[in-house]
Amino acid sequence: QVQLVESGGGLVQAGGSLRLSCTASGIDFSRYSMAWYRQAPGKQRELVARITSGGSPNYADSVRGRFTISRDTVKNTVYLQMNSLKPEDTAVYYCQGRSSSRYDSWGQGTQVTVSS
Repeated sequence: QVQLVESGGGLVQAGGSLRLSCTASGIDFSRYSMAWYRQAPGKQRELVARITSGGSPNYADSVRGRFTISRDTVKNTVYLQMNSLKPEDTAVYYCQGRSSSRYDSWGQGTQVTVSS
């Protein structure tokens, strides 16, 4: 049974930082690409950052240079370090795991709120 558990969300002032974590179980983590998505109220879910099984990252234009995605294959955990946060980063952040056959699994989400 695949399980992705996010943590690290919270309330922070603009310009501040947060680090999200997503710990996976029930999968061969080293073979999965992992990603962070977010969904703000009234908006569609959007890709924030993805890291391949080989460790190559890519980012949405809106977060490039501020956010960093990384993975620890020993801990089966993917991280999202978020710096210079803006109010428009406020959203529920979801962890996604994608298998080599492109089957997606999702976490339950963690709320990030950035106050101005």
